[in-house]
Amino acid sequence: MIQDTEKLIKKLGLPFRNTALVRRALTHRSAESDHNERLEFLGDSVLGFVVAEYLYTRFRDADEGILSRLRATLVNQTSLAQIARKLNLGDYLILGSGELKSGGYRRDSILSDALEALIGAVLIDQGMETCKTWILSLFEEQIQGLSLNDWKKDPKTRLQELMQSRGLELPVYTLKSVMGQPHEQSFVVQCHIPLIREPSEGLGPSRKKAEQQAAERTLTRVVQDLGLKP
Repeated sequence: MIQDTEKLIKKLGLPFRNTALVRRALTHRSAESDHNERLEFLGDSVLGFVVAEYLYTRFRDADEGILSRLRATLVNQTSLAQIARKLNLGDYLILGSGELKSGGYRRDSILSDALEALIGAVLIDQGMETCKTWILSLFEEQIQGLSLNDWKKDPKTRLQELMQSRGLELPVYTLKSVMGQPHEQSFVVQCHIPLIREPSEGLGPSRKKAEQQAAERTLTRVVQDLGLKP
C-alpha cells in the first residue's frame, strides 16, 4: 500500500510549502505524465555540486583525480538506493501497475532516481542552503568514513587490493600496441578484471604509466557502475 506523502514530509522534517513537489518527486514515469524526471535532473546536478564542494573544502591536498574518485564513492546508484531505503522511499513511490507487479519499489534505479528528484524538490521549495544541509545529513555516515589514506596508493595497488578483498582473480594487463619512434613512444595497455566484461584502456609514455591509467579507469568504472568501494 502506498503511504501518504504527508507522512514522509513529517518524517523528513522539512516544512514544504508546495507539497505537490514531493508527490511529483515520488512519481515514476510509468504512473503519470507529471513524473519526476525533470526534478531528478535538477537533483542530480545539485547533489554533484554539493558533494564536490564539500570534498574540495575538506581535502585541500587532494588532486582532481582523487576528488573525482571520492565523489564517485558517495554519488552512485547503489549508495543513493541505500539512503532511499533508510528513508523507506519505496513505501511512498507512485508507480504504474507494471512496475508495481515487478517490484519496482525495490529497484535501485527507481529508488536512486526518486531520491535525486526529492533533492530537486527540496531545492525548489526550501532553497539552496536548506538543500545543502539536508544532502550532507543524508550522506553523514558515508562522509565520516572517508579517508585519503587508501586513495594515496597508486591505482594498480588499489585495484589489486579490491580484487583480493573479494576473493577474485587479480587484474590482467595486456599490452595492445606501441606507437611512435623509439625515443618518443606511447604504450596502450588494457586492464581486464572479472567484474567487468569490457577491458579498460590506458595510454602512457611507458608501459608502467599506461597500466596505471588503465587501472585507474577500471577503478572508476567499478565505483560508478557497480557501486563498490576500493
